[in-house]
Amino acid sequence: MTAARPVYDTIGQAYTTHRRPDPRWAALIRQSLGPARRVVNVGAGTGSYEPEPPVQVVAVEPSPVMIGQRAREAAPVIGASGTALPLLEGSFDAALAVLTLHHWGNWRAGLLELARVAPRRVVLTIDFEVHAHFWLLSDYLPEVAAVERALRPSPADIAEVIGVSEIIDLPLPTDFADGVLGAFWNRPEAYLDPIVRRNTSPLALADQATVNVAMTRLESDLADGTWHRRHGDLLELESCDLGYRLLICG
Repeated sequence: MTAARPVYDTIGQAYTTHRRPDPRWAALIRQSLGPARRVVNVGAGTGSYEPEPPVQVVAVEPSPVMIGQRAREAAPVIGASGTALPLLEGSFDAALAVLTLHHWGNWRAGLLELARVAPRRVVLTIDFEVHAHFWLLSDYLPEVAAVERALRPSPADIAEVIGVSEIIDLPLPTDFADGVLGAFWNRPEAYLDPIVRRNTSPLALADQATVNVAMTRLESDLADGTWHRRHGDLLELESCDLGYRLLICG
């Protein structure tokens, strides 16, 4: 997970404001952890989606910027890489990894570490092939879409390494609270806000000149009705599937 530290040291400056956990995802994650009493949250960030007491949680996070934004009452955190967890084999009932695997330099090693320390693994990840078809990427930022398609691991990759017993699709509702890249699929004007873009890694890490040109086009398309002619049907939907997946392993 060595790549995650510089990424989030740079883009994670206001994570707790713009990446608030959505209660629906939180409930599904808690349910997926089953009867686990001890949980390790790997790539834990600021602590979003960590289960609450009486579950005992230990967080693992390499970025000091993210660690510094964890609430005072949050679970204790170890500053370490997920590819070499400083934890004993089988020392937890479940391991949790939320939207983090694609930032790990050696995700296969990280997945094997999750399996080493816990018999049950819950992984929230993205099917990047589905994600790349999101209108923001396909219409305005094909360069980012190309990067998305190349990202690993896919759900199939994860299953190949540690096995997957269940995959739960996570369509995003219209009022989704967590500012992931796809959160504003029906609120396109949100992407014009540089702070929103700064707190989602695909846009924050992309060439900013390219992103700025794309946002100028989006702003123009919103003003003259082009976006609504192309995608106005989305405003009639209650949710949209952009490839977010919850994987239960073991």
